[in-house]
Amino acid sequence: MKRSQSRGRTRWARFAGVFGLGLAGAALLLTGLSQGALAASFTVSGGTFKISADRLVGEGFVQYGDVDQGADGAHAVAVGAFRKATLDNFCQSVFLPKVPVVGDITLVLASGGPGGMEATDIIIGIASLTGDLLLTDTQIGIDAALLSKGPEAAKGRAGSFGLQADHATIGQLRQTAWSTNAQTLRLKNLALSLRSGQNECF
Repeated sequence: MKRSQSRGRTRWARFAGVFGLGLAGAALLLTGLSQGALAASFTVSGGTFKISADRLVGEGFVQYGDVDQGADGAHAVAVGAFRKATLDNFCQSVFLPKVPVVGDITLVLASGGPGGMEATDIIIGIASLTGDLLLTDTQIGIDAALLSKGPEAAKGRAGSFGLQADHATIGQLRQTAWSTNAQTLRLKNLALSLRSGQNECF
């Protein structure tokens, strides 16, 4: 095997590994997300990823504190979950520093326009978030183990703080996350790109 071939395989394996998928799985992901709905779980081993959107409209929202277990240890997160969420002008990026041979690379998934991304039963391990938040029919301070408005799996530890609302809208969403899990995830007009350097969604 030639050295150049080995390096090429190493680079692409790392790109695919960002989403915990092999090359065949990555092809399935791109086809499924652009043409239909697909169950998805995105976790960046040892790192975070960024998500931006002009607007998020969600139904059945819950939030509570938890811990994400990553390859490099545990991370405190604010879990945000929706039974259904729609995002306008969706962008997700992962920065990959010091990739062998090519250097710093940013992997970007984008789906422009109104309703560019749609998800059901989505649970996000949030490191930080900014935006303009509007909640309706809200309960604040509910026991996190008794949360009922979000996805069935989105419940915290008994006795810990929880929040839930029938509806949530976030304008100018800027979010850094450790993990995302969804029952179904759909990206319209999906565009995937590899950008040189650190060129993230925000």
